[in-house]
Amino acid sequence: MKNTKSAKLIKPFKPLKNIDPKILYFVLTFSLLISITLVRTLDVSGFIGIFAICMIAISIMFMDIFRYKPSYMKLQKMIMLLGLMFFGTLVFGRLIEYIFINFTRGLGLQQPKTIIYGLPIQAGAMLVMLLFDSHTAIIFSFIISILGGIWQNDAYYTFYVFAGSIIAAFSVIRCKKRSNIIKGGLYVSAANVISVLVFSTFSKNRTVELVVPSLIFAMSSGITISAFVSIMLPVLESIFKVTTDITLLELLDLNQPLMKNLMISAPGTYHHSVIVGNLVEAAAEDIGVNPLLARVSAYYHDIGKIKMPEYFVENQHGSISKHEKLNPHMSSMILISHVKEGLELADEYKLPEQVKDIITQHHGTHLITYFYQKAKDEQSDPPKEEDYRYPGPKPQNRIAAIVMIADAVEAASRVLKDSTPARVAGLVEKIVNTVLIDGQLAECELTLKDITKIKERFTFILNGILHKRIEYPGFNFNNAPGTEADKYKNIDKEPQQKEKDKHALDQAAGGLGPNVIKFTKSGTSSSKG
Repeated sequence: MKNTKSAKLIKPFKPLKNIDPKILYFVLTFSLLISITLVRTLDVSGFIGIFAICMIAISIMFMDIFRYKPSYMKLQKMIMLLGLMFFGTLVFGRLIEYIFINFTRGLGLQQPKTIIYGLPIQAGAMLVMLLFDSHTAIIFSFIISILGGIWQNDAYYTFYVFAGSIIAAFSVIRCKKRSNIIKGGLYVSAANVISVLVFSTFSKNRTVELVVPSLIFAMSSGITISAFVSIMLPVLESIFKVTTDITLLELLDLNQPLMKNLMISAPGTYHHSVIVGNLVEAAAEDIGVNPLLARVSAYYHDIGKIKMPEYFVENQHGSISKHEKLNPHMSSMILISHVKEGLELADEYKLPEQVKDIITQHHGTHLITYFYQKAKDEQSDPPKEEDYRYPGPKPQNRIAAIVMIADAVEAASRVLKDSTPARVAGLVEKIVNTVLIDGQLAECELTLKDITKIKERFTFILNGILHKRIEYPGFNFNNAPGTEADKYKNIDKEPQQKEKDKHALDQAAGGLGPNVIKFTKSGTSSSKG
């Protein structure tokens, strides 16, 4: 009876009910195109058989994506790109086959069948790994090897393509430089040579005239694959707006015009962004998201502050804040505007879509508490809370959530007077709780287990950054000598400085300041405006 009840609770997988009809059109279209590419004769029955096999193979591919990578189903451009990977790989293979056939005829080779080992079919799997992910690349390798075997009418060739495709995919799984693509091609050549040697051990036509040309073509395939992938990768990235780790690494270069502008115009924001980058990269590693994308997003999340850097406390050098001459609503509008201006700069400098999304989401719909409370104190009528909130949206993915938390944590750490490990841990805990209570993580897939790992990692790194040093013997840095007048020249500025420190966190972290920096004997506490 228990087994019967548990069986009823398990819902069967019915992908056809939830798949967009456009996906079915994609399957039909690409199955037809691939069938036309594979067919060698005008035999109608043979074409129908190949078309049926292509339909089944492509359907399996899309069903697997629907089950394990549903995010791709929401992006038609990614589905289109995947279909083009199948079709384009086979078309390129047919083109190289035509070239090799004429090449062997010109040289008078007696074994034209050996040219199949030089066809760069494995290039498709390498591109899929770079543009999609490892799971998709494995399924792609399986499907393309079946299609390759049908094309050449050779069961051994199916294994040859599959083995080479798997090696091609995993050789660039951590591709950080374009030169790694060349190394990946060499690995594919080695795998292809081994496969040919294995085939030759049980082949009936094991002759020098057959084996040697096969080995030569197998070795040359890696060069063709590297060249094809190196040329097509930037083209596909540009057309389909796909961001690879190679592109992300290029964005980390400090000589990038936007990063250099941030460093010069808003040095405080730049330093803040670098620290946030260290925090989010470590946390991303722990929870299993792309650490490179996390660091890049952290570097660029506050680029909008370039437009008016002096209105953000980390870039203010004087003791009097720019906001003292403005009303609270105007101050909040200036703070909120850095998100919109950051998005405009991202469009101008053609930053990836993932980075743009995090620029717009890293403050979510936070309330700018300091200026909201100031407006309540100054106005007789209570201000509208919507006027003092960021427009959002809230973080839609785990990386955006990490950047939001790290942004607030780094800003809050600047106002800690005594940065003991216990106080740092309490600050991180309070920041995370405030973000949770405000509902900012309601739309992302961050789990409680992920949040625990993030808090542990942030606490560990901040304790390292905020470490103390012993005083140098013979130097008294805290009481530097000066004239009698120097002792009193800053007295008038102390009230303004205290007022500036009071809302320093609020400007930098989107309104979390008053909620995270109050500590009592019993622990930490917060007050929300």
